Amino acid sequence: MLSLDRVSLSYGSFRALHDVSIHADDGELVVLLGSNGAGKSSIFLTMSGLNRASSGSIRFGAHELVGRKPSQIVADGLVHCPEGRKLFPGMSVLKNLTLGAYVHRSDSKGVKRTLDEVFELFPILHEKRESPAGSLSGGQQQMVAIGRALMGRPKALLLDEPSLGLAPLVVKQMFEIIARINKAGTTVLLAEQNAYAALNIASRAYVIEQGRIVMEGGRDELLNNPQVRKAYIGA
Repeated sequence: MLSLDRVSLSYGSFRALHDVSIHADDGELVVLLGSNGAGKSSIFLTMSGLNRASSGSIRFGAHELVGRKPSQIVADGLVHCPEGRKLFPGMSVLKNLTLGAYVHRSDSKGVKRTLDEVFELFPILHEKRESPAGSLSGGQQQMVAIGRALMGRPKALLLDEPSLGLAPLVVKQMFEIIARINKAGTTVLLAEQNAYAALNIASRAYVIEQGRIVMEGGRDELLNNPQVRKAYIGA
C-alpha cells in the first residue's frame, strides 16, 4: 500500500502542503483532482523524493520514503511520470525509453523484456523508435513519457496530468491505456484536472485545494457531487 500521513511541505516561507493524508491500496486506481497550482505536483514530487517533506510520513510497502533517495524509491517500485513529459527531445524514442530502466541496467534481459511490453502497449513507439522524441506529436510524446516510467517496472505509478494539452480523441485513448495498465496489476495514483475522464476509470478520488485535501470519496460519489461537477466537470 502507498500512503501519506499528515505530510506537509514548505518552499522557504511558503507552505505548499498542509497535513495531507491519502492512500492507495494495492491494485487501486486513485485520482487526485485539483486545479493548476492546487498542490498535486508537489505531492508527487515529495512522494518520489525530489522534494523533502517538512513533516509527516510517506510509506510504500515496508519502506518509509521520507529521506530516501529518488533512485532508491524507483528501485522500490514507485515510479513518477511527471507533468510536462520532461523528455530529451533530441534523443531517440528508444534512448528516452531506455533511460527509464536505469536502476535495472544490470538486468539486460529484463530491460529488453520490459521494452517489448512497452512496444506492445504503444505500437507506434516501436515504429518511431529511432525518431527524435521532440519530432513526435503531443500524444505520442506522452506515450514515451508513460513508457519510460513503465521501464522502471513500477508496482505503483504516479501519473501527473497525462491528458494536459492533448486533443479529446487522444485523451480518450490515453485514459483507456491507463486503465489497461492498472488492470494489469499496477497501482495508479493519477493527478488530473480532467475530472470526468479520470473519475470514470478510478475507484476512489481526493480533491485538493490550496495544498489541503478538502474532499474524498468513491468514484460515483464524487461524479455526482454538485461541488465537484461545478468546479471540475462544468455541469
